Amino acid sequence: MITAILLAGATPPTAIDAERAFAADAQEIGQWTAFRKYATDDALMFVPQPTKAQDFLKDRKDPPVSVFWWPGRSYVSCDGNTAVNTGPWVREWRKSVGYFTTVWQRQADGGWKWVYDAGDSLPAARAEGGDIKSRTAACPKAPIPPVMQPEAPADVKSSSGSSKDGTLNWSWTVSADGSRSFIAYLWDGQQHRVVVEDKVGPQ
Repeated sequence: MITAILLAGATPPTAIDAERAFAADAQEIGQWTAFRKYATDDALMFVPQPTKAQDFLKDRKDPPVSVFWWPGRSYVSCDGNTAVNTGPWVREWRKSVGYFTTVWQRQADGGWKWVYDAGDSLPAARAEGGDIKSRTAACPKAPIPPVMQPEAPADVKSSSGSSKDGTLNWSWTVSADGSRSFIAYLWDGQQHRVVVEDKVGPQ
């Protein structure tokens, strides 16, 4: 399916398709070129402090060999317009492996772009992927309570985001030493359940 989408130049219908198209483009047109293509104007990367991706990527030359990744899990808001994907990455034929987490938002033209991208290396690759299906939040019949975010210390940078319907929420923190965390919540009809929780040590 993703091959047909790429050949036709069509808009990927889901965030899983968008992730796969993003990864495929990294191999075809270059890693940082693809990152620029799929990022929103205000998208964030962590190097290790939070940085506007388009500023960091501007004029950055593509590496000779692009990292390769694929979605292992995908969580989508009830309205279908926001998603969090996470999964494995490999570099140079498994010389190094790790995981990524990407927050995607549907754009006005129906396409997808990412607003958050981060990850870390691992001793061994995650056993995730294949013909996965997204997990979608329960659709509320009444207004739902907001996620209660703990207050970050003064020396910690933090931010949070939410789908418009409030059924998919996320937040991140970064300490002065570069250690950071990311957490995503999916509404299950009764409460906001943690579905992704990343912790990265000092950088």
